[in-house]
Amino acid sequence: MKVTLEKASELIKQGETVAIPTETVYGLAADAFNINAVKKIFEQKGRPADNPLIVHICDLNQLQDVAKDFSDDLQKLTDRFWPGPLSVVLKKRKSVPDIVTGGLDTVAVRMPDHPLTLELIKKTGPLTAPSANKSGRPSPTNPRHVIEDFGDDFPILDGGASKLGLESTVLDLSGDSITILRPGFVDSKMIQDLLKKEVKLIAESDKKSGKKSPGTRFTHYKPKASVKWLDYSVKNISDSDSYFIFHSKTIKSSNRKNVHTYQGDYSSLARDLYDHFRTADYISCSTIYIEPFTDEKIHPLIPALKDRIKRAISS
Repeated sequence: MKVTLEKASELIKQGETVAIPTETVYGLAADAFNINAVKKIFEQKGRPADNPLIVHICDLNQLQDVAKDFSDDLQKLTDRFWPGPLSVVLKKRKSVPDIVTGGLDTVAVRMPDHPLTLELIKKTGPLTAPSANKSGRPSPTNPRHVIEDFGDDFPILDGGASKLGLESTVLDLSGDSITILRPGFVDSKMIQDLLKKEVKLIAESDKKSGKKSPGTRFTHYKPKASVKWLDYSVKNISDSDSYFIFHSKTIKSSNRKNVHTYQGDYSSLARDLYDHFRTADYISCSTIYIEPFTDEKIHPLIPALKDRIKRAISS
């Protein structure tokens, strides 16, 4: 159910949840300071209570309301990447309910790059907004995906299709080192070039615990179809119920059904990935085959794409 900006603001102030657009994916928004409203997010998504949420803000004054211990590095990052697909983990203020942060003393914050949602946050104050899907399912990148998971009557602030299609980079600034907890469009080289400091990548063993960042549980972003890396040595793959995604420049076309090629356009692949997952389910494909990535240095988005695909493959 599409709602106006005014109606979305009214619902959130009443303690309800609303699906909202961002440049990454659609979020399931609630008042970040309303404990009962935030509880609804967990209930509606079926999300584990120890999985922290990202707080969305519209200006740096709101950042003062939810976080503390700011640094010169944070200033450089916000000047360069906000609004945009970068979430930063900082020490939280006591005003932020523990349910938002999974009981941690840190909070992830970002400023989304979508005019409708920024205007909404001006009216409501900071919002928690994890992806507007059932927990573990592919994130929604358009209103149709939200309806698939929550039904026709769920309130949606329609801002069109998400222009990026992958969740934000999550960068931990709360400790002694600077660490990427979840890869995204803002990659480690961009951050290192800006800060002139080493940027670490979270270890796989730490990702599985998913403590400081959402979207790092081992199984996540998963369609009903089985997701597999395409093994070229395997013969006789059935075309009738398979879905194929190729990314390299060398693969241009195929006689197979349900084949999608990107010829090195990784930004478009990122934008379309979750829609492919959901489309494959809609047309009852049993398996989604994805061309493996052979070199992460080919494009800065490859680590983020690999991360999401690996979590969709995990069982």
